[in-house]
Amino acid sequence: MYAGKRYPLWRTVSWSRKYILLFLFMDSIPVILFHYFDLKWIIVPWQPISLIGIAVSFYLGFKNNSSYERLWEARKIWGGIVNASRSFTVSIRDFVTNEFAVDEATEEELKKTHKTIVHRHIAWLYALTYQLREKRAWENNSSDDKLFRKTAKTLHSVDDFKNLKPYLSDADYSYVMGKGNKASHIISLQSKQLKELKIKGHIDSFRHMELQKLLQEFYTLQGKSERIKNFPFPRQYATVNYIFVWIFLILLPFAMIDVFSHNSFTNFIWLTIPFTMLVSWVFILMEMIGEYSENPFEGLFNDVPITSLSGSIEIDIRQMLEEEDLPEKGGEVDNWEIVM
Repeated sequence: MYAGKRYPLWRTVSWSRKYILLFLFMDSIPVILFHYFDLKWIIVPWQPISLIGIAVSFYLGFKNNSSYERLWEARKIWGGIVNASRSFTVSIRDFVTNEFAVDEATEEELKKTHKTIVHRHIAWLYALTYQLREKRAWENNSSDDKLFRKTAKTLHSVDDFKNLKPYLSDADYSYVMGKGNKASHIISLQSKQLKELKIKGHIDSFRHMELQKLLQEFYTLQGKSERIKNFPFPRQYATVNYIFVWIFLILLPFAMIDVFSHNSFTNFIWLTIPFTMLVSWVFILMEMIGEYSENPFEGLFNDVPITSLSGSIEIDIRQMLEEEDLPEKGGEVDNWEIVM
């Protein structure tokens, strides 16, 4: 996620530079054929092309609105994870006590239990983050995208899950690493320990039920994230939109010649090239923005910053347990004003 006020113009131009060069080539050919080879028949009347442009604009608007909804829903889901994580931590800290216990635990044992559960929750946050960064076939993967993932450290690897080890016991780590959906099984371990604490009397039935509701909320939020990750923006809409945009962009310079060729100045025809490039750039940028917004967990610059959010949650909830050896907040890409 870009953290500045707005993207600099040079960065936007750099992002779309290959298309700018392509448009320069595409839009120059019809003008050269018209001007030097006197091919008057290549002119296409402006009116039908403008109708295509209007239709493409409506379709682009639909796609971009739908892409934005996916992005904003993902952000709301992770906002829910932030709030539920805080609630879970204070509930563990204040609900797991000796109040109903037959065999009372020492204060140190209770603190150790609080720490085990909260750190296991942190492992869930990072496990979910790593799973959401796994590559999907429909996600963007150009050479620039691959380079950015390496720079931002969002390129998924199975070795990422080794980072869970400091937050889990050896037994928990071995159990989780043997599972497919590691995040969901971490919550399963949480439920198992809460049941054991209830049996020992460290949680009464009401408090156990409230904590279970929070675990169910984590499952719900994880499932919503996985739905966005694993179900792409419908390919039929994305494909047709892409085809319509390029039909318009290919026909556009032939219609622009019709506009600029009626002027009495011979050299006025060369204005076709910059104006056509400008219109083409506007349309392709709208297409790219929609395309890069529809997958909010693909590890690129317009993502929901789940690494940064996970780091912020870790610091926040560990402070609730009065821990002092806290990590630095991560997820920032140096010199880019981007958080991941």
